[in-house]
Amino acid sequence: MTTKSLPLTPELHAYVVAHGSDPDEVMRDLIEETLAALPAEARMQVAPEQAAFLTFLTRLIGARRAVEVGTFTGLSSLAIARGLAEGGRLTCFDISEEYTGVARRYWARAGVADQIDLRIGPAGDTLRGLPYERHLDFAFIDADKVGYPVYWAELVPRMLPGGVIAVDNTLRGGRVLAPRDADDRAIAAFNDEVMADVRVEPVLLPIADGLTLARVR
Repeated sequence: MTTKSLPLTPELHAYVVAHGSDPDEVMRDLIEETLAALPAEARMQVAPEQAAFLTFLTRLIGARRAVEVGTFTGLSSLAIARGLAEGGRLTCFDISEEYTGVARRYWARAGVADQIDLRIGPAGDTLRGLPYERHLDFAFIDADKVGYPVYWAELVPRMLPGGVIAVDNTLRGGRVLAPRDADDRAIAAFNDEVMADVRVEPVLLPIADGLTLARVR
């Protein structure tokens, strides 16, 4: 027994993926294409076990209206769309036509393209196009780190009571303890901001590079 999360060796990570989060053919092909075509950027893709968790979580809360900030090649959006309740919709915000072009192909292949609305442009601006009322069940933030406070400020007022916001990369490879660059400093400050926000109940989980979940009051 242990009182803290286990560090994952490559072998233990493979075991985790194989026991409950093994990607299907569509997801495997998407992961492999991203690694092959975009080797330098592939680290922006969520981990396979994280994708499985996003589907599980979205399905668990019965989400019908969801938002994703930062789509890249589409693995996380595909995972979220698969977990939506019948008739559910996911609105994705990204700045890259190139990366999301890959995402569109895999959304179509997985049969979820008609559930996803992709909006291209700076999310700080495009998020403001959403109705300013509580209507969202789920949101996932995984974009430029210095923009997190802006995305948080736009999303929290739009979340239904009991809705969940998931935020990726909130451990920054452990560098939140000793930030080295602007992104590290931004996440360390953001984590403190979330903890002090009385509108939510947050928990930071050591999944992949750190995943913060916040339930909106």
